[in-house]
This record gives sequence, structure tokens and C-alpha cells, in this order.
Amino acid sequence: MSDSMITTGLTTMASAPLSGTRPRDGSGSWFEALSDAWGATLDRQAAKLDTLSQQLGNGGQDNPSQITELTAEAMRMSFLSNSSSSSLDSVGKALETMARKS
Repeated sequence: MSDSMITTGLTTMASAPLSGTRPRDGSGSWFEALSDAWGATLDRQAAKLDTLSQQLGNGGQDNPSQITELTAEAMRMSFLSNSSSSSLDSVGKALETMARKS
């Protein structure tokens, strides 16, 4: 997944109305939207990993290409997870700093 795809996904999620148990009147914060976008991205990657691992497990065919693809997707999941954690932590610290200075 390229940086532009992640950015586009985050932008789309940030501009979309909030769903779930949060208010639908637009009163949710952009930080919540950012968190939702990262969550959706990680959910999609986890689903892809699940599908690939099931394909590998079914039939006992463990082709090197399938193992390599699963490994690459697992590394992508790790990258996305670390990026999510880092960005949410950075934004949270920035918001905390802004709140203290206000």
C-alpha cells in the first residue's frame, strides 16, 4: 500500500460522517476519525493476512510464492501497525501540548 493510498484512505475517513456508537451529528473529533481510518486500514490488512493464511493451510500446498506473499503481507501489517501507533501517539502528544498552552 502506497503512502498516497493511505493518505487518501485517511482523508476519506476523516471527511466521512462518524459511525458506530459515536454521535452522527458531526460532533466527533477529527482525532476520532483518524483513529477510525487507521483501524479500518488495519482491519483490511488483517483480513488479507487471514485469507492468505487460509489459502496456505488449505490443501497442504505451501508453495514458496505463497509463503513469500504471506511474509510480505505480514511485514506490511507490522509497518502499518507501527505507523498507526506512531501517528496516533504523535498527534495525541501534540493535542496535549496545545491543550496545556491554551
